[in-house]
Amino acid sequence: MNPLSLLPTGVNGLIIAILLIAAFVVAIIVLNFGMIWIRALFSGARVTFKELIELRLRSVPVGAIVDSRITAVKSGLNISIDELSTHFLAGGLVEVVVLALIAARKAGIHLEFDRACAIDLATKGTGKTVLEAVKTSVNPKVIDCPNPVAGKVTIDAVAKDGIAVKVKARVTVRTNLDRFVGGATEETIVARVGEGIVSTIGSAHSYKDVLENPDRISKTVLDKALDSNTAFEILSIDIADVDVGENVGAKLQAEQAEANKLIAQAEAEVRRAAAVALEQEMVARTQEARARVVEAEAQVPLAMAEAFRSGNLGIMDYYKMKNVQADTSMRENLASGSKSTPGAS
Repeated sequence: MNPLSLLPTGVNGLIIAILLIAAFVVAIIVLNFGMIWIRALFSGARVTFKELIELRLRSVPVGAIVDSRITAVKSGLNISIDELSTHFLAGGLVEVVVLALIAARKAGIHLEFDRACAIDLATKGTGKTVLEAVKTSVNPKVIDCPNPVAGKVTIDAVAKDGIAVKVKARVTVRTNLDRFVGGATEETIVARVGEGIVSTIGSAHSYKDVLENPDRISKTVLDKALDSNTAFEILSIDIADVDVGENVGAKLQAEQAEANKLIAQAEAEVRRAAAVALEQEMVARTQEARARVVEAEAQVPLAMAEAFRSGNLGIMDYYKMKNVQADTSMRENLASGSKSTPGAS
């Protein structure tokens, strides 16, 4: 006898309904996740239905996460579903991280999953990926210095003899994965190498020294450890081209001489203006003195008239004074060789 037949009919219906609902839920789960679960099972990257349901509830693409885990496990990497889904929710590229880890493992580079995720998030929005960083670490990259995109094709520096030297360099670098997060970018490498080249050329006594030993530049620059605190490691600095520029020293001396000439001309003009002003001042003083003489001479007739009125000067005294003036004028004319002027007697 069936034990369920002993229960009330309502209870039997409830149990049947629960069983049907459970069967329906199981059918939905199997239909949604059955093929994915089977694919993971036969690939050796087993997942549970609980993990698959959790991915769906968190709005994580189940197929992409499971396929990434399968790829990782097949390559010998043990990455859990939870780690992959967490990185996806953080905004990372799960597939790219897995491929980067595989490339690093094949190349013998130790790269942990957490560091790969950090690099992936750090490169977000920069146009670069963690996979490119790993590839650059395996296959070094060549950077032109200066960068032609900036509109400048050579680094110009002046030796101690005043001759300009134009240099074009190529820097071979590889990614330093340990310093990639927070490390300086390629622009910093280019700027530091350019600064080192300018400093090396500037310390040379002659441009000929640079032309004779261009490798001296690369050796000097390499010794300065320009890759410190950057995301790259400098492997070599090669001088691709060296050209002689203009004589900057002679040009500067000519410009300085022209400036000195203009300064001397300005100072001379100041002195000339001062001399002209002094001359005009002396002329004014002379005119002033003459005016005082004329004023004094104008007082003589007045004094003589006063002397006549007061009786201090007689008519004979006046004639004697006129004779003295006539004699004096005659002697002055004779001394100068001029014709004498008749005077009063």
